[in-house]
Amino acid sequence: MRAVVYSESGSSDVMQVVERPLPEPGAGELRVRLVRAGVNPTDWKSRSGVSARLAFDEVTPGQDGAGLVDAVGEGVEGFASGDRVWLMLAQHGRPHGTAAEYVVVPAGRAHPLPEGASFDLGASLGVPAVTAHRALTSGEGNDRLGPGTMTGRTVLVHGGAGAVGNAAIQLAVWSGATVIATVSSPEKGALASAAGAHRVVNYRDSDATAAVTSSAAAASRSPPRV
Repeated sequence: MRAVVYSESGSSDVMQVVERPLPEPGAGELRVRLVRAGVNPTDWKSRSGVSARLAFDEVTPGQDGAGLVDAVGEGVEGFASGDRVWLMLAQHGRPHGTAAEYVVVPAGRAHPLPEGASFDLGASLGVPAVTAHRALTSGEGNDRLGPGTMTGRTVLVHGGAGAVGNAAIQLAVWSGATVIATVSSPEKGALASAAGAHRVVNYRDSDATAAVTSSAAAASRSPPRV
């Protein structure tokens, strides 16, 4: 199979495309044929040596991806060959991630991808969406998301156009919250609005503190219908 690998830290120049043997899943693992692979800041920060030292002799980057189950290891239940899945933390603590034609992951890091969801969507979920979910559920009294679970709450999302912020907006709106998002440009404001933000504050051309405070006060008087 083809895979992207690197064996030293550095810029993108340290990566190369090589041929490697097809990996076999062990007990509790799945082999997935990748259709799409996601790229996150954690991938390039780890490769560059900014956030971590090289932990293995050779690394295939990529925490996120989506594809089709190709082989099922001993003891794995709930998955079969051909199942559509999205992956998260595929390379966490392991040498090989999703920047390859195939990847082997613990079954707990694979999740069903519905037929109506694209592989592009599946590959973009992992790190950004799970981070957003964790941020929204780490507060007191709010450990689950879903319709109505955040009704009456106002959520401030800093950086509403980024991958994590955009996911946080969508999850919070889905759960019934009023969402105020901060952005740094009109173009990014359009992305935050498209994600569902009820009020968008451009902190480069306004007093962000005053604008957010005013928006929060307005939301408390007249929460949006969801």
